[in-house]
Amino acid sequence: MPAPRDLDAPPHQTAARAQPDPAGPPSWLVLLLAVACGLTVANLYYAQPLLSTLQRAFQVDAVTAGGLITATQIGYATGLLLLVPLGDRIENRRLITILLTLATSALVVAGLAPSFGVLLGALLTGGATLVVAQILVPFAADLAPDHTRGRVVGRVMTGLLTGILLSRTLGSLLAEAAGWRSVYLTSAALMAMLTLVLRSALPRRPPTARLGYPQLLRSTARLVRIHPALRRRALYQAAMFGAFSAFWTTISYVLTSAPFHFSQLGVGLFALAGAGGAAVAPLAGRWADRGLARPMTAAAFVLAALAFALAGFGRTSLVALGLAAILLDVAAQTTLILGQQVIYQLDPQARARLNSAFMAIFFVGGAIGSQAGSFAYHYGGWVAVAAFGAALPVLGLLLWLTEPRNN
Repeated sequence: MPAPRDLDAPPHQTAARAQPDPAGPPSWLVLLLAVACGLTVANLYYAQPLLSTLQRAFQVDAVTAGGLITATQIGYATGLLLLVPLGDRIENRRLITILLTLATSALVVAGLAPSFGVLLGALLTGGATLVVAQILVPFAADLAPDHTRGRVVGRVMTGLLTGILLSRTLGSLLAEAAGWRSVYLTSAALMAMLTLVLRSALPRRPPTARLGYPQLLRSTARLVRIHPALRRRALYQAAMFGAFSAFWTTISYVLTSAPFHFSQLGVGLFALAGAGGAAVAPLAGRWADRGLARPMTAAAFVLAALAFALAGFGRTSLVALGLAAILLDVAAQTTLILGQQVIYQLDPQARARLNSAFMAIFFVGGAIGSQAGSFAYHYGGWVAVAAFGAALPVLGLLLWLTEPRNN
């Protein structure tokens, strides 16, 4: 049966989507995509455990330092809206090469930044070009047949999530050994190498749409309007990612103050607690393939709220904080994988644009969570952060209660 036509394109402007191999993509390619996603997206989170160090280095307050995380996420959301839709319009290897080259340049500027303003601008710009991961995930979805798509996407997302979770530890270790600038300069070198590897190894993915750029952006907005499941899943993840960002943006302040007095290395080692969350990605993919997206979404919201309750009541216990980090990361990764599997079913011809809208909306939630978490910590301490963080998944759960049963 022919693939469905792009919603906003006349027949002569729609490219047919190649049918995936029934056996699925080779394991080495799935591994490469997972590693590429992890290395790329890690750049969004290197600053989280470094905030105390950067606060001292540039003589700024906690709220201003937290703006680095917010700026990176705003840049990423902008790239998701304006650049990721091009994944349906431009041959993907070419687009990935251009974006990674720009990201490498931004990371070099960040590593050499002479002032806080330059660092802020570099991270804002870099965030926009680091959306490569959100081109690679739909790329993997297109390579997989319907019956294994959740598992393939789950494996690729395992790499992406591992990059998110280990970025804090690796960033802290590098900063402890060679200073915070080495974090960005080392990553710039890795991005340059990754550009060459992906350029030579990725198969060609022909464009699935022949729309002009303005039409492409309008079609992305149209997808949001006509697909209630896309809007709902994006809002679910915005609530979850806002809570996730509030936790990880402020936890370094908690760990470097009484009663813990952690060094930069200690903050990085604590971040390993969250790495356990990546293990849930393949499971979440299987739950999605089995049609369990709705009940497991509710379970994830409950788990996230419990994680913040544990973090608030156990704020002086390292064990309680570590367990809360694991539970929160498991919850956030579960809703992310389930949400992507739901939206990728909506229109196979527009997966990059669907992913663009989904990710942009929830990264705005993350940016709000980062900045609001910084304000909460500055004015009310960790208890205020825990209360704010718990409220977000509760709001998500209330929205879930209005979801039709067949979604």
